[in-house]
Amino acid sequence: MMLQRIPLSLGILSLAVLTACSEPGNDAAGAQDRSAEAPAAGEVPATPRREFRIPPEGFEAVPERGAELFATHCATCHGDGALGSDQGPPLIHRIYEPSHHSDLAFYRAVALGVHQHHWEFGDMPPVAGVSGEDAAHIIAWIRREQRAAGIE
Repeated sequence: MMLQRIPLSLGILSLAVLTACSEPGNDAAGAQDRSAEAPAAGEVPATPRREFRIPPEGFEAVPERGAELFATHCATCHGDGALGSDQGPPLIHRIYEPSHHSDLAFYRAVALGVHQHHWEFGDMPPVAGVSGEDAAHIIAWIRREQRAAGIE
């Protein structure tokens, strides 16, 4: 499967613009301010991940690897098969189609977290332990599953 690639410089610029346009409380500074507060028991601190890097141009994502990584890092909240749970929204849903939530939006969610905006599950914290390459595999799997469900 051939994934559409964007030049690395455009990807970095887009991520910077998305970060600057974050909703209040979801930008890097806001996340740092919140990180000073002690998280509730079992809650993940909302500190943005500074080491996160989008894979280089030409990186080949493998959807099968993405399915494994999703099961390990994402299914607890987003449910088996990314169909949602009582803790997080379904990603196999028209709201997350590429024209509404780009691949960069998914990378941004992993690296910076997401302020609640479509659903009533609360804010999503950054995802520790998922590299940019891991995220690319996960995104490739999500996009494949969306296409199989008629979401393009």
